[in-house]
Amino acid sequence: MIHPLRKHIEEIIKLTDEEFDFVLSHFEPIKKRKHQYIIQEGDFVTKEYWIVKGCLKSYFIDDNGKEHILQFGMENWWITDYESFVKQTKSKTSVDCIEDSELLYISFENRDKLTAQMHKMERFWAKKSKNGRIALQNRILSLLKNSTKEKYDLLLEQYPKLFQRVPKKMIAAYLGVSRETLSRLNS
Repeated sequence: MIHPLRKHIEEIIKLTDEEFDFVLSHFEPIKKRKHQYIIQEGDFVTKEYWIVKGCLKSYFIDDNGKEHILQFGMENWWITDYESFVKQTKSKTSVDCIEDSELLYISFENRDKLTAQMHKMERFWAKKSKNGRIALQNRILSLLKNSTKEKYDLLLEQYPKLFQRVPKKMIAAYLGVSRETLSRLNS
């Protein structure tokens, strides 16, 4: 059976068995329970996580105590506080588990070594970064131009399984609306 990380990587680049073994040697597995943090605001982030199983959220709490969800992460998605990870600064966000989760993580140091030693992986992460920027741009455009109903419908269309895994109050926090506003869309 093919390793799920290999399958994920090979959507972009092909690897020999030896190359994949080398890539995998740079990762460590970790299991987290529902409600456990992998990153807390103020942490120095040294790891990037690939989700093998589970669902996570990246978020921050504003000065009024309101939660704002920046990203959800499900199987085959990458998650971390990217600014903190890349710049090695304190995290502005938190990431915690919505469900019990199994993750693979790679440290900043190991990712740097891996990309220096294996240009295929440099291309892999470059492609993932480009796709991430496109997704972020589309999310910002949707937040700026779409009605709440349009944002909701688009999220439902893109990620229908998310709605089965995430409480409605989290969907509301992701869309930037109140739980009550979200409820009115469903009635």
